[in-house]
Amino acid sequence: MDYPEEVLTKSKKGKIEVRSLVDSGTFVRYEYLDSETGKRGENKVKIVLYNGKELEEYFIIPLKQGNRKLLIEAEKKPDRKIWKNGKILDLFELLGLS
Repeated sequence: MDYPEEVLTKSKKGKIEVRSLVDSGTFVRYEYLDSETGKRGENKVKIVLYNGKELEEYFIIPLKQGNRKLLIEAEKKPDRKIWKNGKILDLFELLGLS
């Protein structure tokens, strides 16, 4: 097939590939803090993606290489609240669902 040059990229193996959109949308990323210290206890971050139809949730786990991260699919949970600078935020409102 013939693709515009702007959408082509070269893989590490040298193969020419096409960047093709799967979907787009909004996201919320949040971390887990120790409730006693207010500091990050574990290096635990979650990202919630919304493409206009479905939610996807993943834990973001840093790997030992430092420059790589692993996404692990997380169980979808019902409505939840997130803390930000003394304010309680609703996850679904942040994603534009309410």
